[in-house]
Amino acid sequence: MARLFHVSDLHFGREDQAAMRWFAGLVHAERPDAVICTGDLTMRARKGEFAAAAEWLKGLGVPVTVEPGNHDLPYFNPLARLLDPYRRYRAVEAVLERPLDLPGVMIVPLKTTARLQLRNLSWGRVSRSGLKAALERLAEKPLGGVALVACHHPLIRNRFTGRGETRHGADALALLAEAGADGVLSGHVHDAFDVAHHEAGRVVRLIGAGTLSERLRTTPPSFNEIRIEAGHLEVIARAMV
Repeated sequence: MARLFHVSDLHFGREDQAAMRWFAGLVHAERPDAVICTGDLTMRARKGEFAAAAEWLKGLGVPVTVEPGNHDLPYFNPLARLLDPYRRYRAVEAVLERPLDLPGVMIVPLKTTARLQLRNLSWGRVSRSGLKAALERLAEKPLGGVALVACHHPLIRNRFTGRGETRHGADALALLAEAGADGVLSGHVHDAFDVAHHEAGRVVRLIGAGTLSERLRTTPPSFNEIRIEAGHLEVIARAMV
């Protein structure tokens, strides 16, 4: 059985120190096979925030892979956002969209952040190149394996609060499902959800992680424990109480 801890929206700079200690303690005690972080490591994409995130991730002591979130791109510097939006992500580049070697499990990265767009910069977008790369990766899905797409923004709206549609998200979800994706892991909305979505004649689990930051919405700090065995996917939302 593979056990994954899916966490999101750490927001270093506004992190909840107690929640961070709680999560790290569980990782050290339970030793999951990997930690998947679906974006927003930082609050304002500052160097110090990325440095703190890199140190914390390294201290977990298990394989980690990270997707970028909208808060991880420069917000107040449009030129930097356009020309080199992931420059400060180099502090954690060793784990940025890192391939994970897990028996029977494939993690497929999909960027949903937008450098510039004529609408709210926090809203998501799936690019043609990003989708193409994800579909090519899915083509390598092993027989009987489970493929999980990891992105920051939910591809479609479901059971969460907040605004903003992910541009091209619905079309991307249809193609990903047809290509064999079994689940889509995301963050961004700071509340956990697990929805069985019917697409392309298949069921695709839409799985959102909560936050470990001070920026709570309707639920306490939380993460998802994902168990995968013999092609079966189980999701357990674990909240700090």
